[in-house]
Amino acid sequence: MTTLELLRRAKGAKSAMALADTGTKNRALLAMADGLERDAPAILAANALDLAAAKGTVSDVMLDRLALDAGRVKGMAEGVREVAALPDPVGTVLRREERPNGLAIEKTAVPMGVIAIIYESRPNVTSDAAALALKAGSACVLRCGKEAHRSAAAIVAALRRGLASAGLPQDALGLVEDTTRQSANELMGANGLVDLLIPRGGAGLIRACVERATVPVIETGTGICHIYVDRDAEPDMALNILHNAKCSRPSVCNAAEVCLVHRDIAGQFLPRLKEALADRRAEQKLPPVELRLDKDAAALIPGVPAGENDFDTEFLDYILAVKVVDGVDEACAHIAAHSTGHSEAIVTANGEAARRFTALVDSAAVYWNASTRFTDGGVFGLGCEMGISTQRLHARGPMGLEELCTYKYIVRGTGQIR
Repeated sequence: MTTLELLRRAKGAKSAMALADTGTKNRALLAMADGLERDAPAILAANALDLAAAKGTVSDVMLDRLALDAGRVKGMAEGVREVAALPDPVGTVLRREERPNGLAIEKTAVPMGVIAIIYESRPNVTSDAAALALKAGSACVLRCGKEAHRSAAAIVAALRRGLASAGLPQDALGLVEDTTRQSANELMGANGLVDLLIPRGGAGLIRACVERATVPVIETGTGICHIYVDRDAEPDMALNILHNAKCSRPSVCNAAEVCLVHRDIAGQFLPRLKEALADRRAEQKLPPVELRLDKDAAALIPGVPAGENDFDTEFLDYILAVKVVDGVDEACAHIAAHSTGHSEAIVTANGEAARRFTALVDSAAVYWNASTRFTDGGVFGLGCEMGISTQRLHARGPMGLEELCTYKYIVRGTGQIR
């Protein structure tokens, strides 16, 4: 089936999705979750083929993003069930105004219509995106990267059967068969067929969608996330946060890519940073973090001199750019110049420094004494997430059900004329 045929079928199904009541959508989601667990052997077999084809062509970190196991499939199913348990946003009255002439005006949440998602090599995005879009009353068209296509196809097959079992049209969920750039371009230009396009992936994909799309698009994902260790930071806390933010899963968009350290403590803190992230991990047979150092940091510890682009790179790997700064204002200025607007953190015991940092830093999530790895829909109580929006309109940060709705004004009268 061509991409345009898939989109036309999705458009034909969107009315049924918009009219579906909460109970029907939840039955479909629960059946979809059961289907994922029931079809786990087929999904894992398809994923094994994807992994075999990808080995030698992508990094080990990216292979981890692609890989599924029984636990991850179960986690996908649980994510779908969590979405089923969330309140249905469709039909929520966001604001009600009764005018002097008797008109009742209700600003009401309604489905987007057809949501298209372009993503790369993370099979779990398939079920997350489908569950959220369908619960929000929209049809969903998925276009994944070639590395994950077999996995995604097996997942979508299980999900579509769940839709049908609840009496909803299977065409409300589709997977684009073409994994070339042509299909991505078709989605970007599908005016009248795509109501919202959401790219999830690397900087190149997101930039292409933002620059070329003629349909509405939400910019997501790219995360050059910073952690600023202030003069008044508790060192052990800072090291623990940095280790988690960099090493727990370096291939995700909320992993830290840059560490900024106050000059007054750099001489004591940076040797401990190198010991914790590089030396000790190497001793434990874990991947050590390569520290790419500005000239001031390089004068204090050994490492790789930072290149011209290292403070503007989402490494998605065991690499951390390190810079020494004079204080919170310079840290905020650096972040303003180099951040992608995703997630930033300050580690400090100084409440005034934290207040200044959280006021000046203009990112979707700003942390005080916590890891950037918490920027996630599930952690924020949204169930699954469609992505992390790094723009200001209409959604910002983790995108859950509410962010996948638009609204319209429903006006009730008794014959009023103007």
